[in-house]
Amino acid sequence: MTQTTAATRLTILLPAGRLPLPLMAKAHALAEKYQLEIYLSTLQNLRLMGIREEDLPVIRGELAALGAQFKGPGRFPIPRVCIGVRDCSMGIGDPERISALILARFKDREKTKQKFKIAISGCTLGCPGVLTTDIGIMATRKGFDLYVGGKGGPNPKVGRRVLRDLDEQGVVAAVAELVDFHDAHTETKQRMVKLIDHPEFPYKLS
Repeated sequence: MTQTTAATRLTILLPAGRLPLPLMAKAHALAEKYQLEIYLSTLQNLRLMGIREEDLPVIRGELAALGAQFKGPGRFPIPRVCIGVRDCSMGIGDPERISALILARFKDREKTKQKFKIAISGCTLGCPGVLTTDIGIMATRKGFDLYVGGKGGPNPKVGRRVLRDLDEQGVVAAVAELVDFHDAHTETKQRMVKLIDHPEFPYKLS
């Protein structure tokens, strides 16, 4: 009787959904060599599927050599973004820049408790799901509005606006305060919608 080798997957984090060409070429080469599937996730990450456990260290190492970072417990979530003002006629803000500022603010954080997501939209259409994400950031002509408590799934919730007309640094400061609040009030993981009615929630809901 032939024993089946267990398969696993590896998720490569792609800040602002951008896939560098060398990383794309390496992922393609590895997929061909090891007969893998490539999946582009709804969170704008790249996932290699069907990896044999014994091949995982080599595959991970070759990608890491190109600067790839990987999804794992405690990692700060990569914000989901739209293409923004540079590439969209509706764009009035730069979600890629806001994402980079947020990630720079948290790059030295050792561990972030699960479970929440961030979405950033370059206009009021909210294409990346700003209103159905735990922390949603929406560009407007006056700055950025911030929403909290949205979620999808079988029981979706629309996020509630807590701040208006923020500048870039105001967005980063607000996200930091919400992340600290989330960490302080959940032992393992929790969606933000479960915490917005907490008496110590830092913002007034509208």
